[in-house]
Amino acid sequence: MKTEVLTIAGRGYPSRLIVGTGKYPGLDVMRLAIEASGAALVTVAVRRVDLSRRDGGSLLDYLDRKKVALLPNTAGCYTADEAVRTARLGREAGLSDLVKLEVIGDEKTLFPDNEGLLQATRVLVKEGFTVLPYTNDDLVVAKRLRDAGAAAVMPLAAPIGSGLGIQNAVNLRLLLGEIRDMPVIVDAGVGTASDAAMVMEMGADGVLMNTGIAGAGDPVRMARAMRLAVEAGRLAYEAERIPKRLYASASSPIEGVVGKR
Repeated sequence: MKTEVLTIAGRGYPSRLIVGTGKYPGLDVMRLAIEASGAALVTVAVRRVDLSRRDGGSLLDYLDRKKVALLPNTAGCYTADEAVRTARLGREAGLSDLVKLEVIGDEKTLFPDNEGLLQATRVLVKEGFTVLPYTNDDLVVAKRLRDAGAAAVMPLAAPIGSGLGIQNAVNLRLLLGEIRDMPVIVDAGVGTASDAAMVMEMGADGVLMNTGIAGAGDPVRMARAMRLAVEAGRLAYEAERIPKRLYASASSPIEGVVGKR
């Protein structure tokens, strides 16, 4: 989708980088890193936020809601019913009707439960949620989520928090080539700026990350690096790279040069 901004369900976000709020060494570092990232959409785990806290110590108090929109997520949910209840809780607490939907199927890899994900997507879409499901890099599942009413699909590049970068470029390219009528936001596995740039050069509409920034030695510097990488990758995608060639192609061709023998 060649749009000027990341557009989800008709709403535009000026940054194509979405960042999380977990794993930072402190809330002040989190705030500074989010600012450095330029992100306009920030994920918050509903189950890990004390929604009743009013003493200024909640992570929500460290987010400038005038600059960033919240994307509540259902992290830690292992069934469709659990994920649906968590999404409802976030909306009732006034967070958002956006939801990054996670239904985990395996405790060790944190890979999604595709059946539960589809079930929860259908329920939440009917209830008026804007659903962004975290899914495998599986084209068939992505199409089924689209048909179920998802506003975007969020395929993984690698296991959550692994920092491995893109592990199956073929699957991602197939998915990006076939899903053209809704945003594809690559989620999970990005470890450094080059990973983010590569994802965007492939044609992703956006990239979501948490550990790659929060777990870095200097989260604020890494957040800025990720911001620049996402911007550069998107520009390269829109500029349309030159074709790859097996043999050399002179930068200064001799065709047309006066005196050429």
